[in-house]
Amino acid sequence: QVFLWVTSTLSMAVFRGRFPIEELVEEMKKQSPALNFGPLQPDGQMAVQGSFPALRELREFLLSKAKSLPEEDKREGKSQQRLRRKPQERRGAAEMRNSVRDARREKEVVVLDTDIYLYMRSFHPQTLQADDVVISGVTDGDITTVCIESAGGRAGTAHGLRAKRAIEMCSVQLQKILRKERICFKEHSRGEKQRYRQLCERLKARHPEVLVLPYDTHMDVVGTSAGVFEFAEDVKR
Repeated sequence: QVFLWVTSTLSMAVFRGRFPIEELVEEMKKQSPALNFGPLQPDGQMAVQGSFPALRELREFLLSKAKSLPEEDKREGKSQQRLRRKPQERRGAAEMRNSVRDARREKEVVVLDTDIYLYMRSFHPQTLQADDVVISGVTDGDITTVCIESAGGRAGTAHGLRAKRAIEMCSVQLQKILRKERICFKEHSRGEKQRYRQLCERLKARHPEVLVLPYDTHMDVVGTSAGVFEFAEDVKR
């Protein structure tokens, strides 16, 4: 399983009555030819599939459109502007992010594939640490939102931006090298599942570069192609 693609659900309702939605969709397709667009639903929602960078560019395009709306319209549609991301089996692990600022604190947001985030946290913890900033991750299924908060001022802003760039660069590098193997338990009894978990725990010592993520119905093994293959072969043996 390769981290390449992500599917997002767009809500176009914020533009209803302000732009001809069908014309806006056609403009989006011309703007982002690398993306696959699903049909526009009656409620204004539409599924879009592609890489994280391509979806990020589409998001920036839609934000520029939203900024042209009157301020009252922006408030009405604020909760509907977000991309709701639902990764599929072949999903992207490069970043989609946005920056949020308020009067008291500076906040930067980076959205990552959860497996990439967990691998980063386990093997590159220094990337999620920085001076004068607080970095936290909120996981929602296959997507983790990383928030980078710092006190206001030039120094705090610079530290936050530096931390964000480091996380983005690390996620891009991990996307290039990481693969995932899934070991399913569906056909096994409770005792067999427990034996699988114990076996994987023992094998981790022989494969320190591999991240093993246990779940109720399966175990995910995340690492380089060679590392994941060797781990899976050891499990089979």
